[in-house]
Amino acid sequence: MTLTIWLSLFTICILGAMSPGPSLAMVAKHSLAGGRRNGLAAAWAHAFGIGIYAFITLIGLAVILQQSPFLFKAISYSGAAYLAYLGYNALRSKGGVAAKLESGEDTSIQQSAKEGLLISILSPKIALFFIALFSQFVAVGDSVSAKLLIVLTPLVVDGLWYTFVSLMLSSPRLLDKIRSKAQLIDRLSGLVLILLALRVIMTV
Repeated sequence: MTLTIWLSLFTICILGAMSPGPSLAMVAKHSLAGGRRNGLAAAWAHAFGIGIYAFITLIGLAVILQQSPFLFKAISYSGAAYLAYLGYNALRSKGGVAAKLESGEDTSIQQSAKEGLLISILSPKIALFFIALFSQFVAVGDSVSAKLLIVLTPLVVDGLWYTFVSLMLSSPRLLDKIRSKAQLIDRLSGLVLILLALRVIMTV
């Protein structure tokens, strides 16, 4: 896998992690309700679930590519459409990154980790996102090291992003700055996602 291809993978992973949704709300809830340790437990349990999902999706798409190239192309185009849909929604978002930050009731570290794992495994949004994401990289992931890199990248990126979210919530001043730039973050994310969707269409 070349550096350029990996940077494309990294970019999509970080945008996917930053996309407002149930995962962000869950990590924020546990960070605010239980403190930094709860937030970190939720963050890395969520990342572990992402790694499991990444591995299963990668193997499944590799099988489809071998047995039915036509079906694989259909999945790739559907994935591109989904990336474009996410980008369109991000462009229309009004402070979506900050809007999902909310508090909740106090929970144990074990409960935080459990919720983090379950929300990553059971989320339909994450399932669709991985199909859209990995359809681009299955063909270049023909070696063990490439497959390992493709699986570890979203796991580590997800864990580090939600670690940042958890740490950020302990600093009200930083949270205010993020909230003030939320619309800009959403618009830039939307533009990049749409460009990546076009890239998928041109390379399939």
